[in-house]
Formats: sequence, C-alpha cells, structure tokens
Amino acid sequence: MAKYVVADSERLIGFLSVDPTQPNWEDELRFGHQELKLRGIKLMPMYAGFCPDESRLDPLWEYATKHRLPVLLHTGTTFVSQSPLECTLPRHVDPVATRFPEVRIIMAHLGHPYEGEAIVTARKHPHVYRDISALHYRPFQFYHSLMLVQEYCVWNKLLFATDYLFTNVNGTIEGVANAQQHAGGNFVATPQQRSDRGNDLSRLIAAAGVD
Repeated sequence: MAKYVVADSERLIGFLSVDPTQPNWEDELRFGHQELKLRGIKLMPMYAGFCPDESRLDPLWEYATKHRLPVLLHTGTTFVSQSPLECTLPRHVDPVATRFPEVRIIMAHLGHPYEGEAIVTARKHPHVYRDISALHYRPFQFYHSLMLVQEYCVWNKLLFATDYLFTNVNGTIEGVANAQQHAGGNFVATPQQRSDRGNDLSRLIAAAGVD
C-alpha cells in the first residue's frame, strides 16, 4: 500500500494501522509514519478489544498530536460475533478529544446505529469529524442519520467516504440519492460539490499541517 501511495503522493494519502494491544506497536507506528511516509492512523478497536479512551493508547494520541496525524476509527456496528460493540461506541471518542484536543479524529460510518452519539460528540469538539461510509445500504436509516446532521447543524463536520472495496464513489452517490426519496429534500451534490467533497480529507490534513 505504501508503494501505491508514493507512486502518486500528490493525490493519495496513506494511513497506517496498528494494534495497541500487541507488543512493539509503537515501533510499528513510527515505522509506518517515518519510514513508509504514511500520513494518518486507522484504528479498528472492536477487532483488537480496546476502547480508544484507554490510558494505554495515550502514547498513540500523543504521537498523533506531535506529528499532526489524523486518526480514523471504526465506530458502530460490526458483523463479527466476537467483536465487542462496547469498543465501537462514539462516546469513547469524547474523553480522547477532551484530553487531546488538537488531534483530528474521524469516526467512520457515522457511528451507526449510534449516529446520535457520533453527531453530538463531533459537534462539541472542533477537530472531531464523521464520515458516511457504508451507510447507504439502509436508505431509511441513512436518511434519518442525515436529518440528525441537519437538525444539529453539523454538515461542516461530515466527510464523504465510500468503504471501498465494499462499495465505490458512484455507488455511494447513488445511495445518497436513494435516501433523498425519503425526504423530498436535496442531499445530492452537484458535480462541482462532488469534486469539492472528494477533497475533504486532503483539506483536513492540510489544515492539520501533517508532518
């Protein structure tokens, strides 16, 4: 993946992933960032059995703060029976953002089905965001989620995302259009807005001044 990213580093932003429950994870973090030149961190708390606000993750949040690396977390449901849902709850991001307020945090999947938690957490912290990846498979729930975003006035904290390879850009845009059928409103972007939203992550990282 690092080779793929470096081949077009002007357009592509690579994220490393670590398991903080395993030995030497801090070495892997430094290697991924400093040697492989990856510019973000992806965490999957439910598969490793940790919550993001545990004290053993403090070195990760400190590193992300120091080097201005955005952190993308899986939040919300999982189909794996042995993966604890407790580890995916958006509420665990709240104490992290309070203790490490400069870290850019992205809650994937809008925390579904805990969208309300994700939305109010992002609203109260300037550098906490959510994305819409893998939500359009359930059109009514997706519509309801977007209405919560509307009512809490936090469109500026919502990122476009697809959950590729499971779906793609076109499929996600079509999913937004399908959700619109429940609304009578207009959630569908114009071509220019689609282009702008495609740069959401680039802008977030540029604003953070990633090392």
